[in-house]
Amino acid sequence: MKLAIISGVLAVAFAIPAFAQEGDAAAGEKEFRKCKACHMIQSADGEDIVKGGKTGPNLWNVVGRPAGSQEDFKYSDALIALKDAGEVWTAEDLAAYITDPNAFVQEKTGDDSAKTKMTFKMKKGQEDIAAFLVSVSPDAPAE
Repeated sequence: MKLAIISGVLAVAFAIPAFAQEGDAAAGEKEFRKCKACHMIQSADGEDIVKGGKTGPNLWNVVGRPAGSQEDFKYSDALIALKDAGEVWTAEDLAAYITDPNAFVQEKTGDDSAKTKMTFKMKKGQEDIAAFLVSVSPDAPAE
């Protein structure tokens, strides 16, 4: 009996991360307020989806876009290395990136000294923000 209960608990515990991968775009839109100090979301025609800072790149249409590729933005060497390695932003990669930007680029580039300009790390809500960014990325490839 105990084994059945433990097995059931473990099955649910391992299933939760799979559900969490989806993310909730509406919740992500609310969570994005933490990001707008540095980032804006402005469509190609100039419509402000989210007014925000210009310290970071505009995140309109970021999903499906090569890393470090927005015109007229000066990226860190780490993001340029990601672009050169062929990194294209997916919802999953964005969620991992905002969890720990430096760890993400170090893992992806294999360079333990790679550093981004982004110092903010999120402890929760990453999948929701990624889902929101998918919703403002009309050119994103269908999954």
